[in-house]
Amino acid sequence: MGTATSTMAAKLAFFPPTPPSYTVVTEESTGKMRISTEMMRHRRDEEIEVVKIKTRKGNEIVAMYIRNPTAKLTLLYSHGNAADLGHMFLIFNELSHHLNINLMGYDYSGYGQSSGKPSEQETYADIEAAYNWLRETYGTKDERIILYGQSVGSGPSLELASRLPRLRALVLHSPFLSGLRVMYPAVKHSFWFDIFKNVDKIQLVDCPVLVIHGTDDNVVDISHGKQLWELCKEKYEPLWLKGGKHCNLEMFPQYLPHLRKFIAAIEKLPVPKFRCPSSADDHKKEKQQLDSKKSSTWIGSRHSTECVTEKSRKISFGHRFGKARNSMDSFDRARNSFDRLGEMVKSVRLCNVDCVKSAVAN
Repeated sequence: MGTATSTMAAKLAFFPPTPPSYTVVTEESTGKMRISTEMMRHRRDEEIEVVKIKTRKGNEIVAMYIRNPTAKLTLLYSHGNAADLGHMFLIFNELSHHLNINLMGYDYSGYGQSSGKPSEQETYADIEAAYNWLRETYGTKDERIILYGQSVGSGPSLELASRLPRLRALVLHSPFLSGLRVMYPAVKHSFWFDIFKNVDKIQLVDCPVLVIHGTDDNVVDISHGKQLWELCKEKYEPLWLKGGKHCNLEMFPQYLPHLRKFIAAIEKLPVPKFRCPSSADDHKKEKQQLDSKKSSTWIGSRHSTECVTEKSRKISFGHRFGKARNSMDSFDRARNSFDRLGEMVKSVRLCNVDCVKSAVAN
């Protein structure tokens, strides 16, 4: 039964758009890759970078990096199920502009123009590859990275966050406790055949966590988001959107301001040193200094006092990080109003597992 359930859960978890909404073209004159899609007319090609990255599983994933010259932080976005980079482009563009961040989005194996087939383990390899690219190519340090996982994307985001003690922050958008618990809400324990065991990993995350969930989500019940938030070590004021469903949270007027407030709070926090305190008094003093800078929306505190050396804080994904270069080209601020975001969400079917019910019925 375990194997059968695991196979069924894996099949229900992934719905790559078919056909992909974009193609990747290479300019003969420059050798640079571009995404060919109707949505690209809203932005000049030179303002974004498109790359293909090899994963440790042997697949090649497509990723997009949007620069913001005044940004201090970089968002690594793991999107939901029924979308690819062509669908997400305008939303990424608007988030980068209005949140004043660099943003990197990527397609999972088997999504868009990424090679391979999607699976739980492939998504872990995919996000690792995107993360390594940020580190090696753009020189982005862990303490400048925010991971953002939407629905299915909460799985790889939590997996990576649980391994990065210096990560700046994590955003979970309509997350779930585990794949099996979405299908069978009565499940209270983790089984070996379950997938995306987020409930077991959230307590390993040391950075601040923001959870966003809709109260009327009929795909992943809000109880999933609330339980994950309760298990966080470092809680930030959650956003429970009244009337929000699984696919439309970006349309709510509270969504963007709350994200802005979260990022502003993150930027004000001192960058964690993660050194061994020389004494209990030193640790207490450091903790008091950190707490004094937290806003009233901050809940909980950091409890880790472990030493993290430069070597140990690097994720060992089978290869060493090379010397990084900083690349920040000139960037014109986005010209499109964020008010269009709601219509984008409707048009690209960002709902992540809407077809689960019909698939189960069949």
